[in-house]
Amino acid sequence: MTSNMRVTLEIGPKGKKVVAVAPDWPGLARGATTDEAALTRLRAYVPRYAPVAKLAGMEAAFASITDIDMVERYPGTGSTDFWGISFAFSSIDQQRMSDDALERELALLRACWTFFDEVHDRVSAELRKGPRGGGRDRDQIARHIFANERDWAKGLGVQTPDDALLTSEGLNTHRDAYCHAIRDYNAQGKMAGKWPLRYLIRHTAFHALDHAWEMEDKDLTAKPE
Repeated sequence: MTSNMRVTLEIGPKGKKVVAVAPDWPGLARGATTDEAALTRLRAYVPRYAPVAKLAGMEAAFASITDIDMVERYPGTGSTDFWGISFAFSSIDQQRMSDDALERELALLRACWTFFDEVHDRVSAELRKGPRGGGRDRDQIARHIFANERDWAKGLGVQTPDDALLTSEGLNTHRDAYCHAIRDYNAQGKMAGKWPLRYLIRHTAFHALDHAWEMEDKDLTAKPE
């Protein structure tokens, strides 16, 4: 790792959205309407990612980052333009990982899960709604996260029971199986269905982290004055 953060830019096919992705820090990605706006938004979220790096035991390495190196621009998909979220694979995503590199990524993924759990436990059950009354509440977000991960886990040959989210033991078992399957697939040089493993890890981390930040932003818990 250097003092600069590698960043890739995923460009929507119609040029409506650009997503800036920090491939060495799974979960750290932000979308906007232009290259510069996406990079600016990513920089703004660096302080919000710091607790994740700390949970993973990488606080010092993350704090030492001084700038951004834009290392690749690559085409996105229609979903990139629609959602402003990464749905395509950079050349970095498609690189084979060493055991050490994989363990580092899994540590950060687990840190994103832990951060999500901590936020879930401290925010209000009801979250602030959008201007038209839309948006999920806290436990709906948790169910949404879990439902998506169950689907993605099938690409790893992992079948998680529907009720796993109901207990911390069931949720931990799901996460352990998820990570164990990623290790097995990496050792065999296999992808998770159509997804490279590095993409699966960062997409899973992003989904948990993005919704954790959403819960923080929409928390109705009274703040001390």
